[in-house]
Amino acid sequence: MRLRNNDNVLVIKGRDRGKQGRIQRVVRKDGRVLVEGVNMVKRHSKPTANVRQGGIIQKELPIQVSNVMLVCTHCNQPVRISFKVLADGTKARTCQRCEEVIE
Repeated sequence: MRLRNNDNVLVIKGRDRGKQGRIQRVVRKDGRVLVEGVNMVKRHSKPTANVRQGGIIQKELPIQVSNVMLVCTHCNQPVRISFKVLADGTKARTCQRCEEVIE
């Protein structure tokens, strides 16, 4: 998977189209990412030993990785990612638009 934790992404499909957020968690097995402030749902919860206050809580659910694009830190545009082998032999992610290395 080309996306990692703490990457800034733009949602390109779904009801949250156009929103930007930071990836909090990557679920490789399902091909999903949990993006901060995106795909918010309401869940009804009962009070338990761990949660004293019951009621309706809002939480984020993971969305498909194909519905987000990485926002390049150099050109501030949603971009595709390519890989390039650097001079020292390490493989790095690069922006296909401006060809800069993405940290």
